[in-house]
Amino acid sequence: MQTLNIQSSPSTSTAGGGSDTPHALVIGSGFGGLAAAVRLGARGYRVTVLERRDQPGGRAYVYRQDGFTFDGGPTVITAPFLLEELWELCGKRMADTIDMRPVSPFYRVRFHDGEVFDYQGDAEVMREQIRKFNPDDVEHYERFLRMSEQIFEVGFERLSHVPFGSILDMLKITPAMIRLQSYRTVYNLVARFIEDERLRQVFSFHPLLVGGNPFKTTSIYTLIAFLERKWGVFFPIGGTGTLIRGLVELVEGQGGEVRLETEVEEVLVEQGRAAGVRLKSGERIDADIVVSNADSAYLYKHLLPARYRKRWTDKKLERVRYSMSLFVWYFGTKRKYEDVAHHTILLGPRYKGLLDDIFERKVLAEDFSLYLHRPTATDPALAPAGCDAFYVLSPVPHLDSGTDWEAERERYRAKICAYLSSTIMPGLEDELASSHVLDPLGFERELLSHKGAAFGVEPVLTQSAYFRPHNESEEIEGLYLVGAGTHPGAGVPGVLSSAKVLDKVVPHADALVHRSARSAQ
Repeated sequence: MQTLNIQSSPSTSTAGGGSDTPHALVIGSGFGGLAAAVRLGARGYRVTVLERRDQPGGRAYVYRQDGFTFDGGPTVITAPFLLEELWELCGKRMADTIDMRPVSPFYRVRFHDGEVFDYQGDAEVMREQIRKFNPDDVEHYERFLRMSEQIFEVGFERLSHVPFGSILDMLKITPAMIRLQSYRTVYNLVARFIEDERLRQVFSFHPLLVGGNPFKTTSIYTLIAFLERKWGVFFPIGGTGTLIRGLVELVEGQGGEVRLETEVEEVLVEQGRAAGVRLKSGERIDADIVVSNADSAYLYKHLLPARYRKRWTDKKLERVRYSMSLFVWYFGTKRKYEDVAHHTILLGPRYKGLLDDIFERKVLAEDFSLYLHRPTATDPALAPAGCDAFYVLSPVPHLDSGTDWEAERERYRAKICAYLSSTIMPGLEDELASSHVLDPLGFERELLSHKGAAFGVEPVLTQSAYFRPHNESEEIEGLYLVGAGTHPGAGVPGVLSSAKVLDKVVPHADALVHRSARSAQ
């Protein structure tokens, strides 16, 4: 077991370690878990973060090999103020340690016929890009963006940072959701404004970045269009791993601890409350509250015994719709591909049909659409001199597809390589310097994601807000959830917002001290 805290600390298991300061345990060190740890530390808790892998980050794990640095997962940073808030809670400025660079275009969208749309924040450039495909859609896009702003004002500014612990909370927002047509899907709402089919794809693909099918995901997610216009898209120099390291430093600066290679086996319950955890090693760690950044289905199926679960039973968890999985190939090249943008979306010959295969039929199709990340377009130091670092991901069905990934892995990787070589990366097969693959089996085994789903619970309307696993567990007191599997959902802004919700549902540490004092009298 490793620890990132340079200060010595007891490995014994008392909640306060001899201190009256309430102890908070955080299971998992993804963006949601570390953000929760910072917020709890700022509210008076002594915080211990438990991470089963050899480095923090969760899906933001960093792979380093052959001189290349590959960010494991999140690479699109939007709404940077949510990160800046965490530094401010510690009396610091994020800009003093993190160099965030704007990315332009936000995305280069390449259609199967080779035509390209550069999606970016400059309003006039966007009009020019739209005009190339359909001049009439310039005005239609402006109307769509105004609708996106209205949805943003409700869906993001009013709802993403508040808990939905009661059905009454859901009923309160129902009129606004009806007015904003949240019953529509993302694609359906986009199609009400945009005529050109290729442009409909451009303005509806965003749910795929958070695990949703544009033809099934609630249209609340069209708020992303305005969110990106408002704040832009960024990338930190050094990769998103620098953000994880920065958050760990904040936790430690508050006196907290991040323990690596420390796997939780069970959340312990006493008198109906979370009382700590038992580790795989057999060690017990007591705590006043427990916050889980684990996959929500994994938490309830494997970490909380069935006798404590009334709502999230195994039967209920099997009825839940889970997001698609991903096939992610990390690779380095011996040459630079200067014409490749930082973020590229390569759309295949089918749109709805492919998404039906992935989400509904759960079959691995022969065609694919891809997201290609070239971080060295912004930070060349992530690769050796004269080289480029990449990852390319293909949305694929989760493990209910029955695909034999042990047998399929190399064939699928080679097919993606050949496609990239024949389109925007000529000669790629002969230029490879490093290679690593993460497939749905990896999501299940390494990230403990139920069914290998890359984003947890699928963001359809009937699994949003109140209908997702709650931030304050419905099962036992003192257990809280953050991350993609709870409200508001996946994506960096979503998981950071889930940690912000804790400010409203977790009592301040002083309140627990007073409660304990009264109980002792």
